[in-house]
Amino acid sequence: MTIFVLFRKLSFTKALTNLLLLLIIAFGYSCNNTEYYPKPRGYIRIELPEKSYRKFDSVFPYSFEYPKYANINFDGLDPINKYWMNIDYKKYHGKIHVSYKSLDKQELYRFTEDAREMAFKHAAKAVGIKESVYSNPKKQVYGLTYRIEGRDAASPFQFYLTDSTQHFVRGALYFNVVPNNDSLQPVIDYILADINHLFETFEWEDSGK
Repeated sequence: MTIFVLFRKLSFTKALTNLLLLLIIAFGYSCNNTEYYPKPRGYIRIELPEKSYRKFDSVFPYSFEYPKYANINFDGLDPINKYWMNIDYKKYHGKIHVSYKSLDKQELYRFTEDAREMAFKHAAKAVGIKESVYSNPKKQVYGLTYRIEGRDAASPFQFYLTDSTQHFVRGALYFNVVPNNDSLQPVIDYILADINHLFETFEWEDSGK
């Protein structure tokens, strides 16, 4: 009787051990074959103010409207390029660099080619560069825009405007942050709307030549 009881205890213990071993193996197998899906990358919500503009009108050879939530800075120490400026979006670490050149018919091609080369310097980091023509014959404002697409492009948008005889303005949007245009896209789109408004309100001021 004692031997039989002992045998039953040993059999039960062995069976329990085998069961636990099977459970451990099954658990380990299920862990190794679980598929993990990374969560979509999230970005911080960016608050953007309502659109509101004011006119930049001075002794410069051009005028336009720019956002009230941006500031215009000048390089007063550069008398040669005295009509250059930055439209500064300080809150978003972005700037539109604006340069101006007085030209004659012989120089126009050189300036347009320079603008094209400066835009296509970003081709290595871009997935595409879209060119669009701008034309406002009533105000004698003509130009070309470069939409530089790609997550790592340092400048997402560049442009030039000219009357083709006397004036040439070039602009380039840059951000003072590590390029990541996926997260910056809401701000980029927001500023592009401001640039579009700049185009629509842009005029040449001959008194400033």
